[in-house]
Amino acid sequence: MGMHSGRLREGVALGALMLGLLASPAVAQQQGRAQPAPAVSAAENPVVLDQITVQGEAEAGTALVAGPTTTRTTRAELDRQQVQSLSDLSNRVEAGITFNRQTNSLNIRGLDGARVLTTIDGIRQPFLVDTRINRGAQNAFDFDSLSTLDLLRGGSGASTLGNGALGGALAVRTLDPEDLIRNGRSVGALAKTGYDSTDRAWFGSAATAARLNNTYFLLQGGFRDGHEIDSKGTVKTVGAARTAPNPNDFNQYNVLAKVYHYVDEVHRFGLTGELFKRADRFQTRSNAVSLTGNFRPGAYETGEDIERNRVSLSYDYKLPGSFFDEAHATLYWQRLKRNDLTSAWRFTSIVGPYGRDNENEENAYGFNGHVLKSFQTGALSHRVMLGTELRTTSLEQYSSGIDNCPARPASGQFTAPFTTCNNLHSNQADMPKIDGKLAGFYLHDEIGLLDNRLRVTPGLRYDWYEEKPQDTPAYSNGGSRPVGLPPSSSDSAWSPRIRLEYDVLKNAPWVKDVTVFAQWAKTFRAPTANELYGRFGGPGTYLRIGNPELRPEVGNGIDVGFRFGDKAFGGSLTYFHTNYRNFIEQVQIAPPGGLYPQNGIIGFQNLNRAEIQGIEANGQYAFAPNWLVRGSFAYTRGKNKDNDTYLNSIPPMQGIVAVAYGTDVWGAEVSAKMAAARDDVAATTGATQGFKAPGYAILNASAWWRPIPQIADLEVQVGVYNIFDRKYFDAVNVPTGVLAQARDYYSEPGRTVKATVKYQF
Repeated sequence: MGMHSGRLREGVALGALMLGLLASPAVAQQQGRAQPAPAVSAAENPVVLDQITVQGEAEAGTALVAGPTTTRTTRAELDRQQVQSLSDLSNRVEAGITFNRQTNSLNIRGLDGARVLTTIDGIRQPFLVDTRINRGAQNAFDFDSLSTLDLLRGGSGASTLGNGALGGALAVRTLDPEDLIRNGRSVGALAKTGYDSTDRAWFGSAATAARLNNTYFLLQGGFRDGHEIDSKGTVKTVGAARTAPNPNDFNQYNVLAKVYHYVDEVHRFGLTGELFKRADRFQTRSNAVSLTGNFRPGAYETGEDIERNRVSLSYDYKLPGSFFDEAHATLYWQRLKRNDLTSAWRFTSIVGPYGRDNENEENAYGFNGHVLKSFQTGALSHRVMLGTELRTTSLEQYSSGIDNCPARPASGQFTAPFTTCNNLHSNQADMPKIDGKLAGFYLHDEIGLLDNRLRVTPGLRYDWYEEKPQDTPAYSNGGSRPVGLPPSSSDSAWSPRIRLEYDVLKNAPWVKDVTVFAQWAKTFRAPTANELYGRFGGPGTYLRIGNPELRPEVGNGIDVGFRFGDKAFGGSLTYFHTNYRNFIEQVQIAPPGGLYPQNGIIGFQNLNRAEIQGIEANGQYAFAPNWLVRGSFAYTRGKNKDNDTYLNSIPPMQGIVAVAYGTDVWGAEVSAKMAAARDDVAATTGATQGFKAPGYAILNASAWWRPIPQIADLEVQVGVYNIFDRKYFDAVNVPTGVLAQARDYYSEPGRTVKATVKYQF
């Protein structure tokens, strides 16, 4: 406990030091009072803040995710930092988050997978995993199609977003026509192209928007074609000793179309259509193949296809002072489909072709809507938000395939020489078809006192969900021999939140505002369909089973901190502490033996208690005309309180510091991403061992140039990342357990270069 407290104090000290470094020039100027800071007012020096990346001055996020632990990244900031992935975001802008490429999920405050919610234009994205491969599709969108990206840390978003926002939420909004049409024009366009050596990818995007009377149109499209993500591994041998990544070819594209019609200045109706598709093909050279084995290099290809389609109707109303000040509603259909593929040839056992296509497809119909109303009752001001989320889903899983196995015998088990076929279950469903329902209702009231300097915001959301299995022949006749249909899973949850904010200073001469805040929130995460109903394996081998009796995971946490200033000089510091119950984990239910001699029976159970706490800080200071220094810091500590072991999903202490310069014509930035060593892991040996990663510091630099700013908005940008070609590891991005490959196989890219050309009018 002493070591725990000591490290937490070290984290607090480092966070305070970073903010102190950012603030020290302002303090020195305030003490001297002889010469005021020349760049505090954006109006006096408009290029100071417009040409370099800073946090927004207003509170980040839409009404559903706004709060003291939410940060916003705009389209301009994404372009300035050359951010085209969640990995880019974590390395250049937001310390403390990580994109886990093993599970295709974002890690916030040490939680990832289904414990972090992603929404696109307010529509929730499922963490859709296959029973055989634990990978989701939280990154099924194109960064070039985005207008803003809001990152909410912690569980406070559950009181508006509901199920899944246990560790936090990523809320992205796609481009609107108004984002492209400038200065009262009727048309606007944006085009960008470039090259990224990280995955040797060429990319491009184009968007155009037009206005015809009261109707606005937008069409946007993008592509990215490349190869495997680079690493510092150099050994290209075949097998477990290989450290170079497996060769990969991928292509990705998206299309976004929108039509908005303004009936008048109050009512707006919209229609949106969206398509995202990505296909990866890996030529396996790692431990799954060998030169003389059953699977051999050149004859073993795996792949992953992700496709997301969406059609939505929207309605927006805004008339302050009327019965409702604002009303927003979205009616949508969305389909998300994942295919995990294998195409190979077997050389020794069951000689011949071997192919698999494990498909998961979810179709969702839903409605989201909320209204806002501000009013006064005596000395109290109120800003009330009332909303709902209604959603129905249909999820189907099916594994098709080919091999040279004969028809399965009546006994259900193959005997020599075909015993290997007992492991090759295909042309079946690993879980029943699942019909799901979700209904959520929420109410919040921001109550202002003392001329709105003190704000108390109580809020509450109620959720009910149901997952109902439907029998299909593909499931009931599967190799795992299910007996009957598992029961439905249904539960409900209350997600309360209360937030207090007090403006200690308002429009002070040396810092715009200082606000202290504290909030308490409860959140929950319902079990996924795979955790409830997945069933794979069979007699003579092993069995992986879901658990329809699982209870939802529950979080109970607080955030305490302060924020200050504006875009020219500002920042925030937050301490958080959350207790979790009913964590869902995969455990060994029965040891190998009997009907399942290979690995026994593995299933899901609720664990009792876990705890995560830490601090987060960010700050920025425009210390001279055209100059800015910014920083971001995060320290997180997590434990399984049942057995007092560390959680392997917790990232190490991390920070980002950058200095930037920008004018109308050109600009540059130098930044450093730093991480402490991660030595506290759940186990040092066995299936639950965590990866011990050394600390690192990598240096990045980028520059941009507008050659003819008076004539056209043409911009050329070049960035060099990990300048000194440092070998380092992202601890959260390394699998848990005994590593299948040599250590350097899991290293991050070395020195990379990205070049982009952008034109907008």
